[in-house]
Amino acid sequence: MFENTKQRDKVITVCVDTGEYDAERSMDELSELVDTAGGEVVARVIQRRPSFDPGTCIGSGRLEELSQLCEQTEADRIIFDHELTATQIRNIEDACNTFTIDRTMLILDIFAQRATTREGRLQVELAQNKYRLPRLAGMGVKLSRLGGGIGTRGPGESKLETDKRHIRSRIQALSEELSEIEKRRGYARAKRKKDNILTCAIVGYTNVGKSTLLNRLTQAGVLAENKLFATLETTSRAIELPDGRSVTLIDTVGLISRLPHQLVEAFKSTLEEAASADVIVHLCDASSETCQEQADVTVKLLKELGCDGIPIVTVLNKCDLVPYIDELDTGGSTVKISAKSGEGIDRMLEAIATALAPTAKRIKLILPYDKAGLVNKILIDGKVFSQDYSAEGIVLDALIDNKILYMFEDYAI
Repeated sequence: MFENTKQRDKVITVCVDTGEYDAERSMDELSELVDTAGGEVVARVIQRRPSFDPGTCIGSGRLEELSQLCEQTEADRIIFDHELTATQIRNIEDACNTFTIDRTMLILDIFAQRATTREGRLQVELAQNKYRLPRLAGMGVKLSRLGGGIGTRGPGESKLETDKRHIRSRIQALSEELSEIEKRRGYARAKRKKDNILTCAIVGYTNVGKSTLLNRLTQAGVLAENKLFATLETTSRAIELPDGRSVTLIDTVGLISRLPHQLVEAFKSTLEEAASADVIVHLCDASSETCQEQADVTVKLLKELGCDGIPIVTVLNKCDLVPYIDELDTGGSTVKISAKSGEGIDRMLEAIATALAPTAKRIKLILPYDKAGLVNKILIDGKVFSQDYSAEGIVLDALIDNKILYMFEDYAI
């Protein structure tokens, strides 16, 4: 008997620190991404430079050190923390003789692993093709199909031109297919609005516990792992708020700092669920050292999606790990919870109910028996909590939609 074990790729992570952002924290996040993709970081290289080298991204001296480091660690991959051009990738691979990718390619690879639905796979493929298209140029003779010698001269199409044409046509086909899916998603949103269904979008940085929270509230059974981008597809489930109203929770794809714009474009229809929601739950990981920075990334993207004016409830998750966390500067109400243990969930639901615009009112009333037919009107968009009978009529404790509230004002207790 032989046991087959999958070897984890040995990875060297590289970053050029130009002072634009915190390089150490970004490299820590890159290490998490590598772990999520199934790799193991065996070394990390950070070089301070005023700007990127146009040919190799890092300096020639550091590139030579990187080549030696690849030999010593027997690394399988080099992953840079910023986007590389095709020329830079080729030059680094020639110098180090090691397969080289950048942060964007790594994120796209993780998304490709995690996508399970047809829409998710289409979105990932579209983002990959958009990223690959401008990087086909600069790969030189590797892509040439024009040979030399007798019988090979004359007009022809290079492999570069063929690949570009194929990718462009594939991008067009994917965009059209996703456009149809986006239309259906739009129809579903319009129907929810027409049927007066309240929606609450859960947004936040990747791995802050969105799926765990959804499972806690609805037993949705969504995959929840302690990894970045554990789930990519939106999941909708209905719950009841303390005031009796029903709201549909919508889980959205996780965000990350410097998220590739190709992915933002591809997943725009998914992220737009937040822009059409009645209230947004902004979930943050209170145990993370970069909690405020992660919150800033989410707030910035919400503004880009046009979510201004939508009430936001900021929820600090994982407070069982750090019970004394201070409130974040997000401009909205803040609630502390633990999605894992259930602590603070009641307070969060009350905050959501408070943030939602009043669409119904809970009142007690006595309906005369000759008005018993009005009970059915209540049940169309409202709810009856209790119903009893007395000599005066039907005693009700009910949640009544604002549109028909005037019909019951004379019978209120």
